[in-house]
Amino acid sequence: MPVAELTISSKTYSSWSLRGWLLCRLAGLDVAEKMVALENLEARAELLLLTPSVLVPRLTHEGASVWDTLAIAEYLHELYPDAGMYPKNRIARAHCRSVSGEIHSGFANLRSALPMNLKVRHDRFPIFSGAKPDIERVETIWAECLDAHGGPWLFGEKPNVADAMFAPVAQRFLTYAVPLSAQSAVYCDTINSWDLMREWINDARQEADEMEELDVEF
Repeated sequence: MPVAELTISSKTYSSWSLRGWLLCRLAGLDVAEKMVALENLEARAELLLLTPSVLVPRLTHEGASVWDTLAIAEYLHELYPDAGMYPKNRIARAHCRSVSGEIHSGFANLRSALPMNLKVRHDRFPIFSGAKPDIERVETIWAECLDAHGGPWLFGEKPNVADAMFAPVAQRFLTYAVPLSAQSAVYCDTINSWDLMREWINDARQEADEMEELDVEF
């Protein structure tokens, strides 16, 4: 039986839920999933990706209640230091924390212009000009990490916290056919082929269509 509970919302739309779930799986922590009803107004605000909500994801484990994806990452790293959540090298570990924090706290234009939706794929999509600097910055981060550590993941041969944090971004780029460099496109394919990502996507496709297309103004 799972020893922990992870509160999440829609697997189709919620990037924050995806991040929290990936972090738990990277740590090897078996969690029972608790779904938040989509009609809940706080959950809907989270789905619109305006801010990282205190509602989801929330990890409950042995008396601790931990919300916010980076707090969950640090909690799991403390519990399972040998799980490879962060690089062993001090400098690489600092870099991993920095890029994970950057995607966690910024990129508002990218979030609003390209909301996560794992049930659709566009052949072409008009990208709001304000989101283009965010896209360029993401590609710069990816190139720096991949060049420094050799890929196929951002910090080498195995996925870690940074890949969990950027996984929803890679899915957004695929969903909306965002033009990317060859290196970025390969990384998006790496994320999309990740066994954990395929498991999440398959679950998302089984979700009932309880919501119409998110009412975000692009």
